[in-house]
Amino acid sequence: MKNLQSTQVEALRAGIQGEVILPDDAAYEKARQVWNAMIDKRPAAMVRCATTQDVVHAVNFARDHAFTLAVRGGGHNIAGSALCDDGIVIDLSQMKATQVDAGARLGSVEGGATLADFDAATQAHGLAVPLGINSTTGVAGLTLGGGFGWLSRKYGMTIDSLASAEVVTSAGQVVRASATEQPDLFWALRGGSGNFGVVTRFDFRLHPVGPNVLAGLIVYPFSEAKAVLRQYRDFMARAPDDLSVWTVLRKAPPLPFLPEAVHGQEVIVLALLYTGDPGEGQSLVEPLRGFATPVGTHVGVMPYVAWQQAFDPLLTPGARNYWKSHNFSELQDGLFDAVIDFIATLPSPQCEIFFGAIGGATLGPAADSAAYAHRDARFVMNVHGRWDDPADDERCMRWARDFFQASAPFASGGVYVNFLTADEGGRVQAAYGQNYARLAQVKRKYDPANLFCTNQNIVPA
Repeated sequence: MKNLQSTQVEALRAGIQGEVILPDDAAYEKARQVWNAMIDKRPAAMVRCATTQDVVHAVNFARDHAFTLAVRGGGHNIAGSALCDDGIVIDLSQMKATQVDAGARLGSVEGGATLADFDAATQAHGLAVPLGINSTTGVAGLTLGGGFGWLSRKYGMTIDSLASAEVVTSAGQVVRASATEQPDLFWALRGGSGNFGVVTRFDFRLHPVGPNVLAGLIVYPFSEAKAVLRQYRDFMARAPDDLSVWTVLRKAPPLPFLPEAVHGQEVIVLALLYTGDPGEGQSLVEPLRGFATPVGTHVGVMPYVAWQQAFDPLLTPGARNYWKSHNFSELQDGLFDAVIDFIATLPSPQCEIFFGAIGGATLGPAADSAAYAHRDARFVMNVHGRWDDPADDERCMRWARDFFQASAPFASGGVYVNFLTADEGGRVQAAYGQNYARLAQVKRKYDPANLFCTNQNIVPA
């Protein structure tokens, strides 16, 4: 393992208000843990930044001393890009400040904040931005990959609400990127996944949401999966943009509204959120209850922040995770047959396959309006392999890969970059499609030496 020389440690520490964590420090083992327990990397130093100037100093140090550089926001990325071996990690986890201008419907958030941090600040004013589905996810990584969640059908991808960003470039310069300032950088940040600098602050346009919404789960027996999936497809083709319904296929967790006999059995779950008036939403979601005979239903009015945290218990840090993902412009019967076959052979009780419904407002912008290219995607599928014992790695990963292959004939060819695992660098061009060549040009301008390379990497042109 590569260690910093004592003079380098002094130089690194001298320039920051935050702290430098080294391999011999008591805090090191905990500090190098990220959400996915399969990631086991040992940096030479972690710089826990307190200010943007701390980030500038750490970037300059890593560049000038030829250290590999990684950037940690929420540490939730499946591929583990928050860490690197023998290099410098810029850890933004202490930079979580949020500000909301309710009158202007604008929200500002620092690069270390989680969805829970930002949701709490915006929902105090009945406002929100489309974010993900797990409140411990970092806002930064989610946004830089495009970002989508329960609000996306109504308000678009996360990047569609981004107004500007404060960025530390590979040259150690602090710049503001927006539609009028560094517009090429702003274009690339919206989907370019950390390739262009360290974003220390994001400024978003906010939208009226909640604070109470209609949301919940309708759970059907696995024996009805084909019928439910077909009706789901037809329902979503007509559903208003205010309504988002996802399908999840997995073994039933021990939820209190499910009969004990169902716990641990394969089920198909409809997870829904309606962004409009909850009273109006009741009649809209009523048909979902009639797709078959549910084994359990839990749908009602709840705080938006509570729904944003509803899946956190299934996504706690410390498990081993391996994902495979496809985009779909339509859901075909052959895909349904494949998913039913593979749910019948789940290698772990924690594994699942979900179809996240986007479409609606996400389809509006042109494919070249931002780095995120997949404006034809109406559904994003994630094969979520999850287990605890390292001895199960090969079996669980093989299951995910096999279903990925079986479902490929029905996919639209693109992929959501945030769902790519560490072994999928070959799919980076698929993640950016027609936009890759332009991204490589912007990369050459802002990061010609590829300092920001511990990511789904875009090589400078």
